[in-house]
Amino acid sequence: MKKLKNAIFYFTVTSVFTALMYWVGQQGKNLEIGRRVIAASSKDSLWNQFLESLMHNVKHPLAILLAQIITIVIVARFFGWIFRKIGQPSVIGEIIAGIFLGPSLVGMYFPEFTAAVFPTESLGNLQFLSQIGLILFMFVIGMELDLKVLKNKANDAVVISHASIIIPFALGMVLAYYVYNQFAPQGVEFLSFALFLGIAMSITAFPVLARIVQERGLHKTKLGTIVITCAAADDITAWCLLAAVIAIVKAGTFASSLYIIALAVVYVLIMLFLVKPFLKRVGDLYAHSESLSKPVVAIFFLTLIISAYCTEIIGIHALFGAFMTGAIMPDNSKFRHIFIDKVEDVSLILLLPLFFVFTGLRTQIGLINEPYLWKVTGFIILVAVTGKFVGGALTSRFVGQSWKDSLTIGALMNTRGLMELVVLNIGYDLGVLTSEIFTMMVIMALVTTFMTGPALDFINFIFKTKDVLVPEIEEAVHKFKVLISFGNHEKGKSLLKVANALTKKQKESSSITAMHLSVSDEMHGYSIEEYEQESFIPILEESKVLNQEISTIFKATVDIETDIAEVAGKGDYDLLLVGLGKSIFEGSFLGKVIGFTTRLINPDRLLDKLTGKEGLFGNAIFDDRTQQIISKNKTPLGILADNDLQSLDKIFVPFFTAEDAFLVDYIQKFVYNNNSKVNVVDVKHQLENNFLIKNAVDSLDKSYPDNIAIVAENQVNKAFLVKQDLMLISLESWKKLVASNNLWLSNLPSVLIIKP
Repeated sequence: MKKLKNAIFYFTVTSVFTALMYWVGQQGKNLEIGRRVIAASSKDSLWNQFLESLMHNVKHPLAILLAQIITIVIVARFFGWIFRKIGQPSVIGEIIAGIFLGPSLVGMYFPEFTAAVFPTESLGNLQFLSQIGLILFMFVIGMELDLKVLKNKANDAVVISHASIIIPFALGMVLAYYVYNQFAPQGVEFLSFALFLGIAMSITAFPVLARIVQERGLHKTKLGTIVITCAAADDITAWCLLAAVIAIVKAGTFASSLYIIALAVVYVLIMLFLVKPFLKRVGDLYAHSESLSKPVVAIFFLTLIISAYCTEIIGIHALFGAFMTGAIMPDNSKFRHIFIDKVEDVSLILLLPLFFVFTGLRTQIGLINEPYLWKVTGFIILVAVTGKFVGGALTSRFVGQSWKDSLTIGALMNTRGLMELVVLNIGYDLGVLTSEIFTMMVIMALVTTFMTGPALDFINFIFKTKDVLVPEIEEAVHKFKVLISFGNHEKGKSLLKVANALTKKQKESSSITAMHLSVSDEMHGYSIEEYEQESFIPILEESKVLNQEISTIFKATVDIETDIAEVAGKGDYDLLLVGLGKSIFEGSFLGKVIGFTTRLINPDRLLDKLTGKEGLFGNAIFDDRTQQIISKNKTPLGILADNDLQSLDKIFVPFFTAEDAFLVDYIQKFVYNNNSKVNVVDVKHQLENNFLIKNAVDSLDKSYPDNIAIVAENQVNKAFLVKQDLMLISLESWKKLVASNNLWLSNLPSVLIIKP
């Protein structure tokens, strides 16, 4: 009755007011009398008006900017993905994406596209928006610096860092002496040109370097600490130098720049002794909060904007103000983590690619069209590598590092990445760099960043010591070694329960290792150790409850699936356990879909879908990550589909084929170590027809008569399934079970799928 009442009211209101609007429209035509109103007189004119209106909308500055953002984000993510897959930082791919969309490629071969999407008059809007992205990014970079590290671990690192600045800076000025006449813009003094080439040669990309250190597992080593400290000291020193260089360039001479530098010093003192304590008090109030209120976020963002505004007005660039604000943020890592998460996604994913493409639009590789110009480019790269790589390596060796560590430090400090582009764009905007020298320096930035990974691999190859993330385990006898790879804490605890149930009475001859891999982009350099501790707290607490000793492995990575397989293989583990999402159980998903598809789909096609030929179940029941782990891994693999696993007291094991015989070993381990009650399900009389399985099960039955029971297939019903804690099944039999459209699937407990 209520629905009918609402329907009557709805239709009455809409009808009455629609009629009213129509009447007003008709009456309004009388108001046009005496006015020059242009009305469409034909269908053709209406269509033309529509097209003209559409073209006007397409050419509107906002529409152009939105089209640019869409194009840039898609292309940047694509190139970033490609370069991550080949083991390079995604920032290189994003820089390449900018060059790809610029006049060097798309602009050269598809000028109409460039004219439509990147018209010259629109580049101002793109530049300003990209500068906002850079301000947010430099804010994050400042927050990622752990200034406490500089206080506690400076010593050798500061010596190495400053040497790796002064040496390339000096070589950059020497280079400027030889290229000034040909490549410096008209009217630019030699000092300004030389200082910018010097600072461009001496910069190190702290974010890229930190990611590489994390991904290679060096962050917990003495070498990693030195490198991170070097990069942090390098970053702070280089940005202070850059501020001074900008002041000198804008003022014209060093003497006249002293006023700007004096104002900059006052600004820094205010930030350190007035603003920082104020922000610390605000941060302390929210030190233990899981989130920040909008007024608090507004305070910090307002501080950021005011700081950037002040440094822009002073004449040392807004980016320095953003960097400084990030550096003085409250030291509490949780507070910084929350703030970085708020800023980083927008700046890195949406706004920063705009800067890469804007840089690409300025980079005209076509200008380097003579062998001589390529020789100059090569010489620039040589000077850059000599200054940073060789200078850093020799200094490291001088302060007592081994040759391997010295070369590694040099290779990492030679990484320039995005920070180099920031410096180059500032120089270009100030008119200190021409298009030719700008393009050459961009190529140098790409080459020096790209070479970091291969250089590190080559150094490891020469010294024949490649680090392997495998905990040391004393092995007087062969141990049954289990590796747990977890992402989610709850899945990790369930995996540990399974591993414990397989080994608890054989602790002397077994070991369990818990591994957590994290995508490096999700981590921040200042909080690696804390992030690692937080990742393992729930697992370590569970291990205490189970009275189970475990080892831990933590690593940042760009390819989780490959690294899982690599660690499992190199560690010679007997079983790798990974988790699968609970989503396959929610709402009896399998039963509902199977029942639905049985009614709607031809039975023959249904079988194809279920076995994976068309991707409904089969391998498709696993997410992409699990499928890749299955395909890449050579270690025996256990995939746990966790359906609120609490215990492993009651387990049932269906045997579908003779190949399932290996499951007997796991049954024995569960029975012996956990005293599990195991129901062996005789599917299609496998126990009768297969001597190997029958003999093995009979042997278990004799040894553990109270723990082993043989169950006929027709006894497995809903009442039986709800009493079970776990189903143990082989990967191939799991596929057969799904393909058989079995009613078990609607009432399954947790499932441990084993690939031998």
